Amino acid sequence: MASKASLLLSFLLLFSTCLAHHQQQQQQLPQNQCQIGRIDALEPSDRIQAEAGVTEFWNADEKQFQCAGVEFLRHRIQPGGLLLPSYVNAPLLSFIEKGRGVHGVILPGCPETYESSQEQQFSGQSERRGQKFQGLQDRHQKVRNLNQGDVVAIPAGTAHWIYNDGETELVAVVFFDTQNSANQLDQNHRRFFLAGNPQGQSEQQQGQRQPRRQQGQSQQEQPYRNAGNIFNGFDVEFLAEAFNVNRETAEKLQGQRDQRGHIVNVEQDLQIIRPPQTREQQEREQQGGRQGGRSNGFEETICSLKLSENIDNPTHADFVNPQAGRISNLNSFKFPVLRQLQLSAERGELHPNAIKAPFWTLNAHNLVYVTDGTLRIQIVNNAGESVFDDELREGQVVVIPQNFAAIKRAGEQGSRWISFKTNDNAMVANLAGRVSALRSMPVDVVANAYQLSRNDAQKLKFSQQESLLLSPSTYSRSQGRASA
Repeated sequence: MASKASLLLSFLLLFSTCLAHHQQQQQQLPQNQCQIGRIDALEPSDRIQAEAGVTEFWNADEKQFQCAGVEFLRHRIQPGGLLLPSYVNAPLLSFIEKGRGVHGVILPGCPETYESSQEQQFSGQSERRGQKFQGLQDRHQKVRNLNQGDVVAIPAGTAHWIYNDGETELVAVVFFDTQNSANQLDQNHRRFFLAGNPQGQSEQQQGQRQPRRQQGQSQQEQPYRNAGNIFNGFDVEFLAEAFNVNRETAEKLQGQRDQRGHIVNVEQDLQIIRPPQTREQQEREQQGGRQGGRSNGFEETICSLKLSENIDNPTHADFVNPQAGRISNLNSFKFPVLRQLQLSAERGELHPNAIKAPFWTLNAHNLVYVTDGTLRIQIVNNAGESVFDDELREGQVVVIPQNFAAIKRAGEQGSRWISFKTNDNAMVANLAGRVSALRSMPVDVVANAYQLSRNDAQKLKFSQQESLLLSPSTYSRSQGRASA
């Protein structure tokens, strides 16, 4: 009996030791992924061509993306192009870099509040004055206009589509938070298409172009290359019965013969029900003014969520220095849906040679994408080592991990960027300027910490009178003092 008890005790001890070791490994994995000795400016490493546009992918296996648990891509949709309906396993933020369009987000269980009537006219570029919809009347969930500078928030698993109704290319960059608690699959962005045959166009062009694929690159970086739509996996007879349609229509649902890819041309102008854009903008402004950017829990239900907000509007800027630039933050206080997504965004603009004061982000990773000009960034890790010191050009990306210190300086032509952050209320601590860590310390602490005289410590604390955005003249004066 004693030997059995001893054996059981030994087994339990071994099991608990293995379990503790496994848990320790699991806890250490994310931290080890952020032990980065070097960060690089990144550009798209792959692209999938479709009939009416192209999607460009950044390599999800890059260490900085793995550290932050994020992925990034860019859609380029031609005029008249429709990005087919799909949903993703992780929440996403999309920024409309260029162009305009229309997007729909299908919220489960919500009513179809947009419906046609005998008097209802449909929007479309070729619509004639007084033209009425003939035949069956349509009914669908709300659609929203997209404009340059809009940030669109899409919860995980929510189906959505985009249509370019403008006359120029629509460019949308998309940020995925794959480590978000809403994603219970794995740390890869997976897109589930509801229509078409996303792999069709790339298969057709395989003989013309071989995708660039580096050694060790995962298949997950090419999520559309071997993808069909979700109806393709169902039995045709089941689909015909479920939708109460004939077999031919059910086969079209599966899209096996569709060679257009994931962005398709709309043969005629897309006929949808939507309010005029000017009226929608007025309603948005009035609603924002009444709510003051805050929600008390009654203004928005799941079916009436505001899912887009323009971050380019100068009047919404949080920090402005006429000599240096401006910063606009979009967090859950201004844009309540971000509380659900646990994400936020920052739009920054620096005049030529102006500086954003050195800082660190307390509670979020930070992905920076340059939209205009050039932006030099320096990033420093916890060991005081420089892990990035380079100039970001237009269209390039870099990740600033949580708590890593960074400083930004615009190039000769100035710079604009969009940042995506993995917290709905990302908090920034500045290292220099009027509101900063050093300014908040007692003079004697500064003097002893940096081996300065009390007089020099006071100069260090109070010489910089600007706060977050530092004008070029201030930078020049500080360089002159340093060289002297």
